[in-house]
Amino acid sequence: MKKLSYLISAIIAVGIIVLIEPYVNEAKEKSKYSFEVESKDGKISLDSYKSKALAIYFGYTFCPDVCPTSLSSLAHALNSFDKDKVEKNFEGLFISVDPDRDKLEDLASYAKYFHPTFKGATSNKENIDDIVKRYGTYYKKVELENSSMGYSVAHTSYIYFFDKDGNFIKKVDHFSNPEQLKEVLKSIL
Repeated sequence: MKKLSYLISAIIAVGIIVLIEPYVNEAKEKSKYSFEVESKDGKISLDSYKSKALAIYFGYTFCPDVCPTSLSSLAHALNSFDKDKVEKNFEGLFISVDPDRDKLEDLASYAKYFHPTFKGATSNKENIDDIVKRYGTYYKKVELENSSMGYSVAHTSYIYFFDKDGNFIKKVDHFSNPEQLKEVLKSIL
């Protein structure tokens, strides 16, 4: 009788685990990609984008090549879709990894320069470091001798896409075929 009781308990436990595992995995995924940063209009979090698809890019406004190219590629892909559909269903977020130089007003202007749906934001170094680590990306301040800039920022170049429910969909690197950006956008718009 005890063996039957243990067997029934084990079956129930396995059943519960199987039933709740997808919810636990979804919560872990949301936690991995959650963030809170500051824009000129106030705090922004992943939850701020409920009902809109989102693309996040990490960079800095003094970046001479990779950031402008990546943001231009994303804007170009967005411009291949109906303008009203994009404005109602999408936002881009440029998160600066250089909070010492990139001020909120400058970030807003910089992001909007590439596309009207783009916003700029940043945070303190500790928070940026935490977000970057969880996203699996990288940046590092590089001192520049004899330069009026003082330093540059070496960084990876990925665009992170989220659907309208805030679920992570895909990470696309800077060197991907531009058609891949369109395909991902088509799936989330």
